[in-house]
Parts: sequence; structure tokens; C-alpha cells
Amino acid sequence: METWIDSLLQTLALPDVGLPTVFVVSLLSATLLPLGSEPAVFGYIKLNPDMFWATIAVATAGNTVGGAIDWWLGYAAKLALVRYRQQRQARLHAREHALNQRHPPRHKKPSLDKRYFRWMRRIGPPALLFSWLPAVGDPLCALAGWLRLPFWSSLIYMAIGKLLRYLTMTAVLLWIPNSFWEALAAPFRHWF
Repeated sequence: METWIDSLLQTLALPDVGLPTVFVVSLLSATLLPLGSEPAVFGYIKLNPDMFWATIAVATAGNTVGGAIDWWLGYAAKLALVRYRQQRQARLHAREHALNQRHPPRHKKPSLDKRYFRWMRRIGPPALLFSWLPAVGDPLCALAGWLRLPFWSSLIYMAIGKLLRYLTMTAVLLWIPNSFWEALAAPFRHWF
């Protein structure tokens, strides 16, 4: 197991692979996996300062693709629930006819969209500007798919939010002097 982890880390090593690693890490961090892309983005920019804009663009693209995957997962979950409810209703209806029972009056249940998440419906795709937030952003993208918010406008707002996050986070981390990072890494030098 240890050799597998070592080979995986060597494969994804930033100086060797670079931007594809940033893309993959950013994509995976935007799904429901508990992974952060900030260290990879910051590390690559620290290693290659001239690649600042390319790294930000690649990280934003990867994170946005991950958000789109979350949107489609939410959409698929909603379709699966609707199909399940339709099949269950059809089975109940067939059972009622087989038993020759009088049909009870049907009261239409309010859909999940009307009972829950009214704020998301009211705000719409601009709510996805907050899709970069930790622990909230990924479920927010899935919720947008569940509520069937327009895909392309949702994707645009996701991309804007994630771009602003990477710009802000990287700029703030770059303003911190190198001496701080060296002091932070000092206790771990004997490992490398």
C-alpha cells in the first residue's frame, strides 16, 4: 500500500506534471470528495510564478467541471426520485383496480421544489456564486441540478465564483512573505 501511495504522489508531483495535476485536483475537490485544491494551486504558482494566470484558469476550469458534475448528479437524483414515485403510484393504482375498490380522492402533494429551497428558486443561478464555499458549495451545485436551474447560466455563475475564489486566495497567500512559509515548514524538514 505504501509503494502505491508513493507512486501516486510521484505521478501527481507538481514540478513534473504541472497543470494537468492542478486540473485533476481542482476537479476532484469540486465533487463531494473531501479534498482541497488550494495547496496544489498555490504550490504550483509558488514554483512557477510566471504561470499565475494559466494556473488560475486551469484550476477554475477544473473546479467548474466538478461543479457541473455535481449539478448533473442533483438532476439525475431528482429524475430517479420522480420515476420512483411514478412507479409506486402506478403499482398502487393497479392494486386498487385489482381489488375493485373505489378510488380515494387524490390530493396532489406539493412537490419538493415548492416546499423546500424557495430561496434557491428565488435567487436562481446567481446563488452559485457561493459554490466555492467549503462544505456548502458542492451540495449547492447538486441542489441547483435538483431544482433544475438552467444549466449554462448556473455554470457561468459557478465559474465566476470559483475564479474570484482562486484569485483572492492565491493573491492573499502570495502576499505572505517566504520566511513565514519556511518557518511553517521547518518542523517537517526532516521528513523530506
